[in-house]
Amino acid sequence: MPPSKKKKTEEAVVEDTYTPKNILVTGGAGFIASHVVIQLVKKYPNYNIVNFDKMDYCSSLNNLLEVKDAPNYKFIKGNIMSADLVRYVLEQEHIDTIIHAAAQTHVDNSFGNSFAFTQNNVMGSHVLVEAAKLCGIKRFIHVSTDEVYGTVGDDIRRIETDVLEPTNPYAATKAAAENIVKSYYRSFNLPVIITRGNNVFGPHQYPEKVIPKFVRRLLKGLPCCIHGDGSNSRHYIFVEDVARAFITILHKGVVGETYNIGCETEYTNIDVAERLVRALKPTVENPRDHIEFVADRAFNDVRYYISSEKLMKLGWKEEVTFDDGLQKTIDWYAKVPGDWWECGTDSALAPHPLAKASKEAGAEAVH
Repeated sequence: MPPSKKKKTEEAVVEDTYTPKNILVTGGAGFIASHVVIQLVKKYPNYNIVNFDKMDYCSSLNNLLEVKDAPNYKFIKGNIMSADLVRYVLEQEHIDTIIHAAAQTHVDNSFGNSFAFTQNNVMGSHVLVEAAKLCGIKRFIHVSTDEVYGTVGDDIRRIETDVLEPTNPYAATKAAAENIVKSYYRSFNLPVIITRGNNVFGPHQYPEKVIPKFVRRLLKGLPCCIHGDGSNSRHYIFVEDVARAFITILHKGVVGETYNIGCETEYTNIDVAERLVRALKPTVENPRDHIEFVADRAFNDVRYYISSEKLMKLGWKEEVTFDDGLQKTIDWYAKVPGDWWECGTDSALAPHPLAKASKEAGAEAVH
């Protein structure tokens, strides 16, 4: 058998490098995907990159300012729920590759507005994968999350073949979307690859997530607001490393496989808050003076822990340390205005509505 026709065995092998030509990135004006778009546009001028985004509250074309005039970049405003538009774009732009990153992602919001998560994450993915099948897409990379594995104990490290046990509405929709995408691989031979990533941080992230939220609150003279007692822990990986992981998987990933994108850097929420207080208020003696504890989520996973050994075998490794990434993040949020996102960020900086409501109810009970 010629080298270009490598046979897939029980142990997945790295196929010959895949070379795309016209790539559609969904959600490309959002956090992680904007970094993927930028790296692709800059590093691969022979690739045409189409950014397809409906411009939700957490998206911003400001994230793409450095590539907006590049000859190999195009932005199209559109919703993945529109089957006719999606198919039209795939055909007109001669798309051969899709990186599907568009999704509702904020876990807190999924507890109070879970129908929107099901619509966007599940139905939206179904619409997109059906269009991909009809248009003969050669590579479909579906972006998922480590939260599909559910919470884990100290001695458990998740690998790609583990059973999915999501514990919140957001994670459940991502697991459901994965199953739909996988079914198209099995039923229609659609060339699918799935990724599951750790908590990602860095520039361009709408400040509803813990690190950018704490940074912006501290810059405004507000305390960090921590759900529960702050003992929940997460692994944090810098967004530029994650974007490089997607590009590695794009070129070297094996069709039909899933890849975890993670790191060994793990901190509790209280650890992260204290680090940020020290970085932004170096003269403070006790960081706890700038931390406020609020009501917890309805359910808050204790920790996630995934193995990225499979991805590392493709040649990827984490390059940005947590401390370096944290400083880059702080510097970026310190200089960008609040209207970087059209809707502003004031509502995102408030404690979650559930926590705020619980606090107000407690105050009323005292009186």
